[in-house]
Amino acid sequence: MNGHSPPRIRVLLADDHYLMREGVRFMLDSAPDIQLVASVDDGPAAVEAFKAMIPDVTLMDLRMPGGDGLSAIAAIRRYAPCARFVVLSTYSGDAVIKEARKAGASAY
Repeated sequence: MNGHSPPRIRVLLADDHYLMREGVRFMLDSAPDIQLVASVDDGPAAVEAFKAMIPDVTLMDLRMPGGDGLSAIAAIRRYAPCARFVVLSTYSGDAVIKEARKAGASAY
């Protein structure tokens, strides 16, 4: 062993529900290969946090007051076309999934 830590997946979390963010934070903190680099509560904050932290993956809620996730995904993709997203949402239905995939999410 060379004393180096294995690479960690850097994650940005954007969700307007505090308890959801804390629950996800708890799960991610227990994974040794994942590092939560920022946790924000709306789309504009997600765009700014992405630019500041350049995470490997962004976990994005779709519907947030103050700025929705779809707009944030589009803004981030303009800044970093290869950015990767997983959408978090309690909303179901094919239309929502198609909307998220069209915006650039790779998972829902």
